[in-house]
Amino acid sequence: MNLKALLNEKRSTILKRWFDLVLDTYPAETSLFLKNKKNRFANPVGSIIFEGIENIFDEILQGINSERVYPFLDNIIRVRAVQDFLPSQATSFIFLLKDVIRQELSKEIRHDGIAEELFELESQIDNLAKLSFDIYMNCREKIYELKAMELNNQTYSLLKRAKLIIDLEEQESCPKGDNSENL
Repeated sequence: MNLKALLNEKRSTILKRWFDLVLDTYPAETSLFLKNKKNRFANPVGSIIFEGIENIFDEILQGINSERVYPFLDNIIRVRAVQDFLPSQATSFIFLLKDVIRQELSKEIRHDGIAEELFELESQIDNLAKLSFDIYMNCREKIYELKAMELNNQTYSLLKRAKLIIDLEEQESCPKGDNSENL
């Protein structure tokens, strides 16, 4: 039996173990909540993570296409990028799949000679991790841009309220003689 057939056969077990390991990267209380809440609306983070890893796993089985897998990685990484994860922690969930596969297929790897296929699969998973890191960095960059814009807006509003700056629209609406005092 080849590696993809074995992965397909053990799909539900692999997904469950991978999901549990991903949730274990959260603090204990959060992890417990995410594992116990099955309702999509009561637990949107858990739902996003499970759907994402399920679709990523299916992509792996079909042969990874970067364009198709990107949205699944993006959904998970966006959630983890706004949380208090370091970049390595936010993207580590990809590497957890390698551990799960090795554990679930340890006997088959030794006896069925699928080590070469496994090596190729792990290289593909490594490429997913690189893509995940890029997504994470884009998300963090966007967060910092939003924070900087918000800070600029707040500063502008404070200065305007303190009458330390004049809004150009207000200045243009004033009669010509009135705005010379404000300059």
